[in-house]
Amino acid sequence: MKLDKKFKVGILGATGMVGQRFITILADHPWFEIEVLAASARSKGQKYADAVEGRWKLEIPMPEKVKDMVVLDVKDVEEIASKVDFVFSAVDMTKEEIRAIEEEYAKAEVPVVSNNSAHRMTKDVPMVIPEINPEHFEIIEKQKERLGTKRGFIAVKPNCSIQGYMPCLKAWQEFEPYEMVVTTYQAISGAGKNFETWPEMVGNVIPFIGGEELKSEVEPLKILGKVQGDEIVLKNDLKITAQCVRIPVLNGHTAAAFIRFKKKPTKEELIDRLNRFPEGKLPSSPKKFVQVFEEDNRPQVTLDVDYEGGMGVSIGRLREDTIFDYKFIGLAHNTLRGAAGGAVLCAETLVDLGYIK
Repeated sequence: MKLDKKFKVGILGATGMVGQRFITILADHPWFEIEVLAASARSKGQKYADAVEGRWKLEIPMPEKVKDMVVLDVKDVEEIASKVDFVFSAVDMTKEEIRAIEEEYAKAEVPVVSNNSAHRMTKDVPMVIPEINPEHFEIIEKQKERLGTKRGFIAVKPNCSIQGYMPCLKAWQEFEPYEMVVTTYQAISGAGKNFETWPEMVGNVIPFIGGEELKSEVEPLKILGKVQGDEIVLKNDLKITAQCVRIPVLNGHTAAAFIRFKKKPTKEELIDRLNRFPEGKLPSSPKKFVQVFEEDNRPQVTLDVDYEGGMGVSIGRLREDTIFDYKFIGLAHNTLRGAAGGAVLCAETLVDLGYIK
């Protein structure tokens, strides 16, 4: 797909870790041009480099083109709306505040592609992994009716914790999975931290991450659900129970999953279905969405987290289980595939499908 000109985009919450990741992804994007960087009122009027001085958390250097950009106040909706074609949202507010500000942008006729969780379970807001459920974007027309908009809407990407096992649930639907137990081992960047800002995580494990277990259990049911009328109805014949653990890894969420099927497949059938995802064609999509390992010691964070530029998912240790039918390990990059990169891919898909014009 070739565009006549690039879309002008804004990043809401540009000073946080996910906002920083958005900046590094979009700095040289073929379709999107960063037009606005917005954050809280305390950063308003500062050059971006000054606003994040001492707080740049990524291993990638800050792109030169954003250093002198003046940061706007995320609450100046009309001003920002006049400058952009759509916005990415990674604001750090309460859920109630996020829901309100994202709807305010949508009602100002600005499409919002959000990394936040506030609208994930809103019945007419699509929550999409583009390789898995792009058809859910069709609910946008019903959402626009509710909001009274012509082009403004909200779309979200799901939680970073589920990225390592959602491809399996989607690929294996014909075998009717009905129970899953999953434990996720989550990197510290998922909390917006690195080891400099969170030294107490070195050599440590924390067996609780607020809100993650519910998201890990419920969000897959919406992704696998169906659009019916003016809402997305959750899948009701699959139960997931989850534990989420913070571990001393910078990037990469690992999932250990156990699964039962109504129609038990062979291991070869499971691998075959994982290999059937079509080749990605959009700027941020991986050529091959899922790689499957036969080695006992893969996937590993140090070897595999950057697979397909951090946008692919790695599956390994797929084998029969003595209690469940099968078990496996999944790995995905949490700030690329699981956060900013996933949102950028959603935006590319929305452009490709004609929802963002």
